Amino acid sequence: MADDDSSEFQAGQSGLIVKVPEAEPAVRAWRDRLDPSARAGVPAHVTVLFPFLDESRIDSDTCAAIGGVIGRHRPFEVRFEHCGQFPGILYLVPEPDVPFRRLTEAIADRWPETPPFGGRFDDVVPHLTIAQGQDGAVLEEADAGLRGRLPITAHVSSVDLMVHDGTRWQQRASFALR
Repeated sequence: MADDDSSEFQAGQSGLIVKVPEAEPAVRAWRDRLDPSARAGVPAHVTVLFPFLDESRIDSDTCAAIGGVIGRHRPFEVRFEHCGQFPGILYLVPEPDVPFRRLTEAIADRWPETPPFGGRFDDVVPHLTIAQGQDGAVLEEADAGLRGRLPITAHVSSVDLMVHDGTRWQQRASFALR
């Protein structure tokens, strides 16, 4: 979920993600080695919004509100055919990315105090991270290693709330798209 080192994860942090279990066979070994969030318990995913509310602010009313926002969106199919890169980051590109953008916008509009990635980026690009904080040679190696495992097709029907317990990320709730 974060875009650097797992040492920045703190107890009580939360995030909303779309799990992509269909990608696990292709990406797990790379993510376990090259993505700190994988080592901290986050499965293959596309982030909807991180950081989200502190866990102390998430109660049954908050969960009902999240469910209401997510429930206004329909399930969809997504395909990952190739990798993209940000500086030091390799990721799978979701196509289409518009449904992810709409989910992010809807949550950020409802909770404007939680801008995506803390407001650090003008354009939030949906992606499934494979490697973070790596040099170009490592990113190229992972990219080449994934090419033969693509495309990956996935069905998106829910968004999960993940909370960091101080050591690992844990799923706290799941919200269905309708």
